[in-house]
Amino acid sequence: MTKLEQPDFQAYIKMAHALADKTGAIILPHFRSNTVVDDKGGSAFDPVTAADRDAETAIREALASAYPTHGIVGEEFDDTCGTSDFSWIIDPIDGTRAFIMGQPLWGTLIGLTSGGAPLLGLMDQPFTGERFWSGEDEAFYRRDGETTAIRVRPCASLGEAILTSTTPDMFEDADSETFDRLSRAVRLRRFGGDCYNYCLLALGQIDLVVEADLKPFDILPLIPIIERGGGVVSTWDGGDPKDGGRILAAGDARAHAAAVEMLSR
Repeated sequence: MTKLEQPDFQAYIKMAHALADKTGAIILPHFRSNTVVDDKGGSAFDPVTAADRDAETAIREALASAYPTHGIVGEEFDDTCGTSDFSWIIDPIDGTRAFIMGQPLWGTLIGLTSGGAPLLGLMDQPFTGERFWSGEDEAFYRRDGETTAIRVRPCASLGEAILTSTTPDMFEDADSETFDRLSRAVRLRRFGGDCYNYCLLALGQIDLVVEADLKPFDILPLIPIIERGGGVVSTWDGGDPKDGGRILAAGDARAHAAAVEMLSR
């Protein structure tokens, strides 16, 4: 594949679904099984399991066979540099802490970028049987074999908003104060959820997701799902979210603008 070749969207999304089917079968036997947990090290506990490593290995092998010129960026292993403009972005278990606690608030993230820009994304939760993904113009949700197009809900002001975030531990110093200020302005704040929160936003269940210290593989696969469901995702100051960092997702552009104003003070 060369840089001049146009993306074959349908073939790529079909591959993303096949990868999710494969990894779900690998991951589920480890869930709620008292699997061994290793610590990657660092200043905070950073867990990883055989399920994370085995699932990412399976994805990498399948992609290397199907698209040998594509790059691969994943959480558990070194990046694979491709010779084309396409790179797959994978997080085999986004929400490993929830996974090792037996909570079903984790998911497998699979995305594809073209020229660095998000082209498609998929989030699979094999325990609940839920899958979210981006079409070319819409976002979709499947459960129990039934697929529906999904859409964010309207939220005109922060005072009407439900806000979620994975953990307050991701906010430090000034960021913590800024997040607390925004939290006081919304109707309801809840913690926990990882990638599941962003998909619930696209499903029209919540209004804001505010997080910090995200890696590219934490957010890139979710961007197309949110945007094609009618939502907005950016950095706290309204910038491009593809590199991670401090992330704000909103279902309504009005709530997004109000949150950016408050987070940028």
